Amino acid sequence: MDPTTLLAFAAAFLVFAASPGPDNMTIVARTLSHGPAAGLAYGVGMVAGILAVLVLAAGGLSVLAQEMGAVMTVLRYAGAAYLVWAGLRLWTAEPVLPADRADGRRPGLAAGFVTGLALNLGNPKMPLFYLALLPNVVGAALAPAQVAILAGIILAVEALVISGHVLLAGRLRRVLRTRAALRRANRVAGGVMVGAGLAVVAAR
Repeated sequence: MDPTTLLAFAAAFLVFAASPGPDNMTIVARTLSHGPAAGLAYGVGMVAGILAVLVLAAGGLSVLAQEMGAVMTVLRYAGAAYLVWAGLRLWTAEPVLPADRADGRRPGLAAGFVTGLALNLGNPKMPLFYLALLPNVVGAALAPAQVAILAGIILAVEALVISGHVLLAGRLRRVLRTRAALRRANRVAGGVMVGAGLAVVAAR
């Protein structure tokens, strides 16, 4: 893979990763509601799912996607259901300022990671993205060294995109110093999470 081809892949993946969608909406919503750690936890799960699909591509994604179609659908709907449930719960929850938390814990980190992982393993756009782009980048087959290079590009791009969303949402969260403001933010974040879950369900 020559540098020009890798730059083209990085640019295409950056557009794909940075475009508005359920993942970025959920990262912002979880950061607003529970803090940067929650947004990052979802983002790490999301990237794990993206890299898992890349590994599947190395082993013949078109065949595996057909065999795992039902599993991918279950993962997608389970993740979407969790987003809707968490969004509704956040909408109705009593706002608690960070300083009022007795133990200082960030809730829902494991659940955020698992949701990000499940949604991206079951995301029908990921296999299509790889199937459309990878043959033009590396040809019909992926060698382990090529997988490692592409994984490094994906990690670098996602680190930039995820950290940008978390930083922006984190700055906004720091101005929420009253329960009334936090309640409004929770309802916005909850609505975004419900919308993200419904968008996942509606995606084809």
